[in-house]
Amino acid sequence: MQAVRLWAGGLACAVAATSALAAPAPWFYWRSKVDGQRVCAQTSPGAGWEKDSPPHDGPGCAPRRKVLIVPMR
Repeated sequence: MQAVRLWAGGLACAVAATSALAAPAPWFYWRSKVDGQRVCAQTSPGAGWEKDSPPHDGPGCAPRRKVLIVPMR
């Protein structure tokens, strides 16, 4: 019984460690091979699509927000 608890605790720690390192998938513009239409998605919409842009940092192919830091006096 003690070994099962130890094994389960180790498994829980391993899952927590790997999920803590996970990052969101980047967003790309995809162009249709049929009519040239562009869509924004994290994964390919299907076989008839090809990547049309480098990866975007922000969600939904939007640029990352710029944060202004104003130093205090």
